[in-house]
Parts: sequence; structure tokens; C-alpha cells
Amino acid sequence: MIELQDVTVRFGEREILRGVDLTVAAGETLVILGASGSGKSTILRVLIGLVKPTSGRVLIDGVDVTDYSERQWNEVRRHMGYVFQYSALFDSMTVGENVAFGLVRQNELNKDEIAAHVRERLQLVGLADWQDALPQQLSGGMKKRVALARALATEPKVVLYDEPTAGLDPISAATVDRLILRAQHQYGTSGVVVTHELDSARTVADRLAFLHQGRFIADAPADTFWQSDNPLVQNFLQGKSELDEEERRP
Repeated sequence: MIELQDVTVRFGEREILRGVDLTVAAGETLVILGASGSGKSTILRVLIGLVKPTSGRVLIDGVDVTDYSERQWNEVRRHMGYVFQYSALFDSMTVGENVAFGLVRQNELNKDEIAAHVRERLQLVGLADWQDALPQQLSGGMKKRVALARALATEPKVVLYDEPTAGLDPISAATVDRLILRAQHQYGTSGVVVTHELDSARTVADRLAFLHQGRFIADAPADTFWQSDNPLVQNFLQGKSELDEEERRP
């Protein structure tokens, strides 16, 4: 469904992605792991057309969209949802208005149909009674759930998640993870999840890929990834840094 072929991204002299190859199948949830600064969020921006590759190709449903205009990308984005790291809700809008935002912009449904979509998505995330609340009245976990409801409102084929559980307490994080799974099962959406949270990755992933210095050095199904024999992957999974290795040397 989504494919990156030999994608490189440079900003000036800095190379962020270095010949990345990636495929996400329909209905699959891929988790991308990696240290801060490895290029994980840049991959999401490439997938949604906010960053154009310096070289390489982006294919969606077999169609090369690399050189699409902004108008063409807007059409592609109609079938994509995005959950931002810090939720990115509109402070001046109610919860219901935030969830309805994409539907209103698409201008394909009448008010009653939009209201029905909003109710259904808020019920999915357990916030049916909070439709008239403002974002400042919500906890961090509730904001993430509203952001997920908004991402799902337009019935996307794929949802991109940028650190969906960052900054949440363990209970709120587990709730968001369960909702990601529920969305996949109920709507058949594909998902690309960028996260540092290993518990979250274990919960939601069908497949995991590890990004190191702009390249994928491991890519495996969830049941085998954790036994990777790549030392860089194992150091990350075990929380070991280069400083730890230096301290062990005689």
C-alpha cells in the first residue's frame, strides 16, 4: 500500500535519510524505532507529503506520488490520518469541532452526517460525553484520544502516529495503545507508529523496523524482532549507550 524506494532526504549539508526502503502493507501496523535524531519523524513527513525526498520514490497503492503538486497531495491526504506528538488540537474549538475539522474541510457530508461521524469516533475513544468540552479541560491522555478520533473521522486508509504515547502515564499510554489496535481491527486501517516506548511497540506492532543514522538496519515481524542479533538494536532495546560500553572497557 505504501512504499519508499531508496529515499534520501538532505537539508543543506545534513543528510537525514540515506537510501531508505520501506513497505507498509494494507491493514498492517508498522512500528519504527530508533534513537532521537535518527530520522523517524522525517519518514512520516515524507509519507504525508510535507517533505519531498532529495532522491528516491514514494508510492501509494502503486502510484508514484513523489513529484505530486500540493493540490494532488491534498487529494492523497484525504485518505490519511495523522496523530501529532503533542495532539495539536485547536484550543478555540470544542472537542467535537476538533474531531469534525477534516470532515468539514472535505465538504462531502451534511451537518447531520458529520455529527454522526463525530459521535461514533468519540464513542470509540471513550469520550462521548466530552464533545462540548474545550481542550484545556482535558488531561494529556484525553487529548491524545481526541487526536486519534480526529485522525479516524475521515475514514482513512492509513494513520501515521508520531510518538502517540509520549508524556503519558502508564495507564493513559496503555489506553492509547488499545485504541490504536481497536482502530486497526474495526476500520482495517494501516498504521505507521514512531515511538521510543518499547511497551507500546510490543502492544501495537505487526512489524518493527529500526532506524539508525538515517538507514533501516533491522526490519522484522513482531514475533522475531526482539531477538534481533544486531548489536545496535539490542543496545537500544536494553537501554545501553556508547558510554556504557566505554565504561566496561579496561
